[in-house]
Amino acid sequence: MREIVIGKNEAGQRLDKFLSKYMRLAGKGFLYKMLRKKNIVVNGEKSGGERLLSEGDVVKLFLSDETIETFSQEFVPAAARTGRETLSILYEDSDIILLNKPSGLLTQKAKDMDVSLVDLLLAYLLESEAVTQGELKSFRPSVCNRLDRNTSGIVAAGKSLAGLQMLSEVFRDRRVKKQYLCIVWGEIKEPGELDGWLYKDREKNRVRVYEKETDGGQRIKTRYEPLATNRAYTLLKVTLLTGRSHQIRAHLASVGHPIVGDPKYGSVAPLHTGQSQPLLAVREQYRLHSQLLHAYRLEFPVLSGRFSYLSGRVFKAGPQKDFCRMAKGEGLMRALEAEIG
Repeated sequence: MREIVIGKNEAGQRLDKFLSKYMRLAGKGFLYKMLRKKNIVVNGEKSGGERLLSEGDVVKLFLSDETIETFSQEFVPAAARTGRETLSILYEDSDIILLNKPSGLLTQKAKDMDVSLVDLLLAYLLESEAVTQGELKSFRPSVCNRLDRNTSGIVAAGKSLAGLQMLSEVFRDRRVKKQYLCIVWGEIKEPGELDGWLYKDREKNRVRVYEKETDGGQRIKTRYEPLATNRAYTLLKVTLLTGRSHQIRAHLASVGHPIVGDPKYGSVAPLHTGQSQPLLAVREQYRLHSQLLHAYRLEFPVLSGRFSYLSGRVFKAGPQKDFCRMAKGEGLMRALEAEIG
């Protein structure tokens, strides 16, 4: 028999969700059977899976230790090295953590063998003793926004259940203001706003942008502001008014200003720039590793209660070396430094 006292990070969730996390290898059928047979009870009483748990509730598992251990094998993050050696931490408290993700790293794994930002985060939290293996059985800290593998920048994660719920809510309701920096081909002199429809080809993991609505398309809006230009290239500040897969990359490419270094939407400089320089030549010149797109600014909305201390706070993250290298080489660095602050 095992007795589990519900803590603050387990409270507020359904009993069946809690059990699925605690015994992550057990099927739902098995768990519901144990609930029906009173082999799993809450505060000594038979309970259904839909019951909401409260802090201090006592869940008793009348199962053998062998059965429990078989279904709740210890979680080991698939990280090649510890998070402390890898993570770039912008801000951290007991509830949330803000990270500056490098390009080339998945936010969340696509396959079991992948090493992702989430894996590195969990490795760091375990090493720093912010969480324990026992706590990970019922609550898993996680990220609340995602960036493409080859896009760098700010990713927010919840360390506690309350932090995760708050972040999930403000990102879902689009109350968090997110802004990006990118270097694009060609000259852009004036700020503007793009409006269109995005269609995703899931087989090719590529999107297309249309001016008019198409079947299966999603409305997209992208606002941009030029910070500096040398006619050949422009440093842009971009604000997403909608948030779709590959939106910034595809939207800017659709109007003839693809992001430098983007192998999917900007392999060759558009003709109107007066250049015929292929992507490979630019990559070699500035030793680029990915598209020069960076999520550099995050602003929290007005919050009350427990998270009022974050109300209106702004966090910024500087871009990677290859981004800065090209900005310096093309005379855009002063504007970049002024924007990052």
